[in-house]
Amino acid sequence: MKVYTGRGDEGLTDLRDMTRVSKTSQRIEAYGTVDEVNALIGTIRPTGYDDVDERLESMQNHLHVIQADLANPDPDDDDPQIRAEHVEQLEAWIDEADDELDPLRSFILPGGSESGAKIHHARAVSRRAERRVVALATEEPINEQVVAYLNRLSDALFTYARLVNKRDGVPESAPTY
Repeated sequence: MKVYTGRGDEGLTDLRDMTRVSKTSQRIEAYGTVDEVNALIGTIRPTGYDDVDERLESMQNHLHVIQADLANPDPDDDDPQIRAEHVEQLEAWIDEADDELDPLRSFILPGGSESGAKIHHARAVSRRAERRVVALATEEPINEQVVAYLNRLSDALFTYARLVNKRDGVPESAPTY
């Protein structure tokens, strides 16, 4: 399989069902932003913490499923789709990581150690991906679990940024007003 085909040279691309759409369509923007989150998470690993790295890799796999899900405007039950159990898995990981953290008492400034700051960056982009998917959902039907997953993903990334920073001995900073 060649990396290049030339089929996109005129600003169009194929969806999974081979429908040709503009590269500026909301659907392409949505799964392209999910791809950006996935790539950012890839820049974070390895963090130096095997448990965090395993979770981040699983999140990347979930994001790949979301991209396939969003690229398919008319999925069958056999097609890759994000499901409620993926969202529940994120919630369990958040709760598990949160048990190791001090209670959150205020907003915190994103940053910290190199890995912590990168996770915060991925969190911010995951919020943008969520907004893009919500915009798509106002125009076309999508799998509602995608929005739930992306909403929970940003919470998970926030929690893992805090966790990595704590393990690295980097204190959290609250904003000043």
